[in-house]
Amino acid sequence: MSALDPGLLAIVVCPVDHGSLSVEDAPAGADVATELVCGSCGRAYPVRDDIPVLLADEARATR
Repeated sequence: MSALDPGLLAIVVCPVDHGSLSVEDAPAGADVATELVCGSCGRAYPVRDDIPVLLADEARATR
């Protein structure tokens, strides 16, 4: 799992619905190891080089 700053995690939200995000391991075969997953809509945002990519076009649907 990625070493994201806890202070950052406390303030970032899903750019689509402003839901809270949690750090999760990406599924096997994904191009990243870690994702931030929205608890509301289920979108998973990749974390590349310890930087969350919070772009709707980059998100993966989990539901």
